[in-house]
Amino acid sequence: MSADLYCEHFGFSERPFSLSPDPDFLFWTRAHMRAFSILEYGITTRAPLTVVTGEVGTGKTTLIQQILRQIDRDLRVGLISNARGNRDDLLRWVLNALDVKHPADADYVSMFQTFQDFVIDAYSEGQRVVLIIDEAQNLGVDTLEELRMLTNINSGKDELLQLILVGQPELRQMIARPDLRQFAQRVSATYHIEPLDLKTTRQYVAHRLQAVGGTGREISPSAVTLIASHSQGIPRVINKICDLALVYAASAERKLVSLAIVKELIDDGVIIQTFTSPLFLTNRVNVSQKAAE
Repeated sequence: MSADLYCEHFGFSERPFSLSPDPDFLFWTRAHMRAFSILEYGITTRAPLTVVTGEVGTGKTTLIQQILRQIDRDLRVGLISNARGNRDDLLRWVLNALDVKHPADADYVSMFQTFQDFVIDAYSEGQRVVLIIDEAQNLGVDTLEELRMLTNINSGKDELLQLILVGQPELRQMIARPDLRQFAQRVSATYHIEPLDLKTTRQYVAHRLQAVGGTGREISPSAVTLIASHSQGIPRVINKICDLALVYAASAERKLVSLAIVKELIDDGVIIQTFTSPLFLTNRVNVSQKAAE
C-alpha cells in the first residue's frame, strides 16, 4: 500500500506527515512561536548573534524556511547548511551562500577581503547582510570563534553583519565553554525548542490531518498517546509513526488508526529509536507543570 493510495483511502489531498520541512504545515506551538519571535527579534534589532537550538526533528529548519519567506528587501541573506572544515572552508561556505564570486584558489586573506568588501558595499547601498547557519553544532569551537571574528566588521552603532545560528543542543554546550566566552558575549538572544508534550502532540496530529482535508480524528486518542510516548515528543518521529500507521490502517481497509495498529508497527521494528536521553519522560513533565501553573 503506497502513500498515494492511503491518501485516496482517507480522502487526503496529500500526505499529512511528510518528513520534508514545509512551512505550509507549520504548527505554531508556544515554543515555536517563541523561537520564531527570537529570530525576528534578532533580525529587527540588528543583533550580531542570535542562537536557536533544539533536538533533531523539532522543526528548526522549518522555522528557517518560514523566516526566509518574510525577509525584507533591505537584507542580503545567505543560508549555510551542514558546514564543516577549517576557517578557509568556512569563508568559502560564506561567500558561496551569499553568491559572492571569488577565485577557487583564493587564500584566506583574499577571501576575507572579498567578504569584507561585499558587506561594506551592501551597507553603502542601505542593505545589511544576514548569514543563517543551520546545523551550526557541526562547526566546532575553532570555527565558531572564526565566526565571531567576522562580526568585527561591525563598527559603531551600525551592525553590517548579523549571524543567526541554528543547531542541536550541543551548540548550546559549546557556546557555554570558557574558551568561547567572547563568542557568548556577542549572543544577543537565544532560545531552545523543547519537544512536544502530550496535549500539544494531540493538537499537532489533528492539525496535520486537517491541513490535507481530513477530520483530524483519523488517529484515535489512545493511538496518539502511544505515538507521543514512543516519539518522546519529537515532531519528525511523530510524523514517521503517523505516516506508517496510516499505511497500516489503509492496507487493513480501516478508516481509523487504532492503538492496536500503532502497537503493531512499533512491534514490527519499523521505527528506529535514536534518542540519547529520555526527553519525553523528563522535559515533558516540567513543561506540563508550567502550563498548569
